[in-house]
Amino acid sequence: MRNESSPRFHGIPIPLLSHILSRRRKCVEMDHSEQNVILKAAGEMQNDKVSNSCGMVLAVVRKVFAGAAFAILPGIAANAEQLEVQHRQMLMHQFMDVRADNGKILGRAEFTQVVQGDEVTMRLRYQFLDGSIDDETTTYRQQGTFQLVRDQHVQKGPFFTSPVDFTVDGTTGTATTITTDKKGRFHTASEHIDLPKDLSNGFVGTLLVNVPRNTKPFRVSLLVPVNSGRLIHIQISSEGERPFQMEGQPLKATVFRIHPDLGRIVGLFARMLGLQPKDVMVWVLEGEQPEVMRIFGQLGGSGPVVSSELEGTKF
Repeated sequence: MRNESSPRFHGIPIPLLSHILSRRRKCVEMDHSEQNVILKAAGEMQNDKVSNSCGMVLAVVRKVFAGAAFAILPGIAANAEQLEVQHRQMLMHQFMDVRADNGKILGRAEFTQVVQGDEVTMRLRYQFLDGSIDDETTTYRQQGTFQLVRDQHVQKGPFFTSPVDFTVDGTTGTATTITTDKKGRFHTASEHIDLPKDLSNGFVGTLLVNVPRNTKPFRVSLLVPVNSGRLIHIQISSEGERPFQMEGQPLKATVFRIHPDLGRIVGLFARMLGLQPKDVMVWVLEGEQPEVMRIFGQLGGSGPVVSSELEGTKF
């Protein structure tokens, strides 16, 4: 278990990870040297100081897997691609009810969209009853295809496991993360990243209202707030039509599944540690100007599942 030649996963020996998982995430049977292998590999030790915290070891393991789960992995069948603009976006202002999976109201979301020439700026802000906020503002261009200009995503409050303040500048390739330490001081870290042309932070819903009927599964890229920003792929596929009601009128929406691709090995460990992001389901009403009717899934790939439903709809 201490053999330095053992295969490693993000710096941690795989046999040692298996040792933890086989004991249902309990590390009480590990001695200090084994615990420190994990802490040192994950960069959580200072000057090789011995840690006596079993809880810290498990927290670090989860942190490593949370970061590893967002790595770009080869071997995904669908191709990443830029979608062509089928429906130019226009001025829009809507509200959504935010519910738990049992139907209980958790809060409200407001969506606004303004257009200046080929540039679209949209903002989706969730206000939860417990005071938590999920606020994302995105600017993109609709010139033949969609190109990200800028996206800022902020999450804070008790609804979320940890706060997020993450900005992506699509024109410069700069990712900026703002964190707060225990003393309330702000720290800003920026990093340049080679961004792919299909980067879709903040406007995946816009892509879905531009997907041709009976489209084959495809994938696009996202930059997620892991460390200073990590690129991932999400795979999108159509699940067919499902009924719903709008203002009492029966209608049908095309449902899309958004699936984060983690790969076989990372996906296996992520499931064992409870870190596998759940698929997101999006209902789109087709027509001359298609619209998103419902979003069902986790916000930001973690936390409780919520259902965001356009006011006046029933599912």
